[in-house]
Amino acid sequence: MASSVPATQGSDPFADRRAFPRVSVALPAFLDAAGERHSVQMLDLSAGGAKLDCPVTLVAGAGVTLDCGTFERPATVRWQEGRFLGLSFESELNDREMMALVGRSDALSAWRVRRD
Repeated sequence: MASSVPATQGSDPFADRRAFPRVSVALPAFLDAAGERHSVQMLDLSAGGAKLDCPVTLVAGAGVTLDCGTFERPATVRWQEGRFLGLSFESELNDREMMALVGRSDALSAWRVRRD
């Protein structure tokens, strides 16, 4: 598993300083925030967090729960730019959880291709 400490990127202020590698996914999910449930799309995923397409504006620092069927994880909103929202999970995903979510995304994408 990747180290939770970002690698030093030199003096480049725009260098990617993420602690975990990201994997592109396309998964429908729900985001529970302030007693309300919102339909979202998970766009990418790492052991430490996720990027969502979210129709509502949430404040950075807000506590939320990401629910993607068999996967549910408490998280904190870290940033939001328009409809895109970044979450940091309260506890890291293990390899089994990552593989299961990526596998579900791949299966859903394959099903959509066959259906069309």
